[in-house]
Amino acid sequence: MAERRTPYEIYWEILIFCRTPRAFTSIINRCDLNSKTGQEYLDFLTGKGYLTAVKEGERTGYTSTPRANEYIELFTRLYQSVFDKIPGFKL
Repeated sequence: MAERRTPYEIYWEILIFCRTPRAFTSIINRCDLNSKTGQEYLDFLTGKGYLTAVKEGERTGYTSTPRANEYIELFTRLYQSVFDKIPGFKL
């Protein structure tokens, strides 16, 4: 049985994946989220300044901000200290 991810793991996945600009559909597909939930996560991360919307022609992509690096590093260290491994993420 697959374990459910915590919101913190999902934030981590999104921020790692968005180190280069990514389209909304790419994010929700890669992170296995539905559109409504995916938009909630993106809105939260954008509101916290960890993610920014980037206009690419007529399309909008999302990219992690330099501020996201602190979250990524802290979460990775915390996760490793509890589980002796890094969070699973299929990149």
